[in-house]
Amino acid sequence: MSLTKAERTTILSMWDKISSQADAIGTQALERLFASYPQTKTYFPHFDLHPGSPHLHMHGTKVVAALGDAVKSIDNIAGALAKLSELHAYILRVDPVNFKLLSHCLLVTVASHFPADFTADAHTAWDKFLSIVSFVLTEKYR
Repeated sequence: MSLTKAERTTILSMWDKISSQADAIGTQALERLFASYPQTKTYFPHFDLHPGSPHLHMHGTKVVAALGDAVKSIDNIAGALAKLSELHAYILRVDPVNFKLLSHCLLVTVASHFPADFTADAHTAWDKFLSIVSFVLTEKYR
């Protein structure tokens, strides 16, 4: 699966807006993830998972920063996320399904922050981009 030129353009054009609200978007996406899919909390036993907690803020910022790395290397997402993929597969042993769940929560969060920009084409592009990111992050599990 690869992004078309139009999809790349959409991702890159929206990224500036998303990155300017990275902390809020990352935190809210994790809050959605843990509220909607409580089983995902098992990977964070040492975190305060209450909405607005410093732990959620810190990790949400990391999540969006990793997406930023993927956006900056949109033609080599696998290379940009290789170390993160190894960490999640070999050290943290995160259930691969969680990446898809988080992707969905990120889509909803981005859509809620930028409703005018989140057209059907933008939704398609971001869904495809996040699917590629999820695939890369689970590649080491195979």
